[in-house]
Amino acid sequence: MRVLHSSDWHLGQQFYEHSRAQEQQVFLEWLANTLKTQAIDLLVVAGDIYHTATPPASAEQQLYSFIKHAKQLCPDLHIVLIAGNHDSANRIETAKPLLQLFDTHVVGRFDKNAPENVVKSIVTKNGTAHVVAMPFLRAADITITSDISYQQAVSEAYQQALEHALPLSEHEPLILLGHLHAKGGDISSDSERNISIGGFEAINANIFKQHADYVALGHLHKAQTVAKSEHIRYSGTPLPMSFSERNYQHQVLIAEFSGKQLSSVKPLYVPRYQQLILLPEQGGADLTTLCELIDALELDTDAPPSYVRLRLNSSETSSQFRSAIDEAISDKPLLFCGIERVSSAVQTKDSYFEDLGKVEQLDPMTLLSLAFAEQVSADDELPEQVKECLAQVINSMDEESHS
Repeated sequence: MRVLHSSDWHLGQQFYEHSRAQEQQVFLEWLANTLKTQAIDLLVVAGDIYHTATPPASAEQQLYSFIKHAKQLCPDLHIVLIAGNHDSANRIETAKPLLQLFDTHVVGRFDKNAPENVVKSIVTKNGTAHVVAMPFLRAADITITSDISYQQAVSEAYQQALEHALPLSEHEPLILLGHLHAKGGDISSDSERNISIGGFEAINANIFKQHADYVALGHLHKAQTVAKSEHIRYSGTPLPMSFSERNYQHQVLIAEFSGKQLSSVKPLYVPRYQQLILLPEQGGADLTTLCELIDALELDTDAPPSYVRLRLNSSETSSQFRSAIDEAISDKPLLFCGIERVSSAVQTKDSYFEDLGKVEQLDPMTLLSLAFAEQVSADDELPEQVKECLAQVINSMDEESHS
């Protein structure tokens, strides 16, 4: 049995106000053809199907058209999709009755009163796989109390689902899906929104390490193993979601089983349709140097335009810098993605606030820690009770925003 693991498609994303519909369509067509050429039995997509909880209609059409096309190319294919933290659980589940006609199983929400609902037994032509299709767990989906932390409640949810899955999978593969931040995973600096905050968002991989034959995770955008375990994987995004991800090796993963035994996990690298260019790669440049760097770019005019983001020294005082840059890129196949003002000074915690855009890169716990150090004590750690209080508030707000 051959299983293809992907995640974090973020359909409908606007990249610095540029639509990525064509770029994402090229990926979906590549993926459909790959499912056929690689003779895949089961496709699992571990969350963040869409970029927002209210994606444009065109993004939903992309998903449904892909499923239809994939089934035309691979009549025996089965698909399992789960909701991520960017997705609306209700929206993901709306088309469930119709998608079942295409051998596609979708899970948007975990019901703590019916944990067996996330367990799917998938019968393929090359064997049966039992899938714990655990979507992103919001505070309202699990039981959090003063004595039970978010991490403990997530662990309990997986244990409840495993109680139903383990008796089924004694001789057949058990695959766990999750959309979460497993401890030790590397995140990109400006794309991945913390699922919760502080220490509460990072889930210990031990909650599924001992039972599953393969763990297909989503949320972190960099493809990687977790807890030094070859069978616990993030597939990462198929496209770079930010300039900090421009050097990632974007891929999908093929897990091959011989009976219950996982025999191999191999990456297939996703072709890069449009390039991301950061000028300069390190630090900043003055206006003259920046224009020279733009002029020196060697670009294929027959290829799709590249995204470009520029780093201008904060000491640059010319009031005409924007018109000079517009002129420099006007005759090149480039999609302009903004200018960063880069300070030559040593970075300090205060430098986060030189550019309001950088505030969004700070998670709430970091902001609270900075405020605590400024207003209360720079020598003491932020109290655990305060961390827990903020965690409860953010989880409640996140649930309300997606209800």
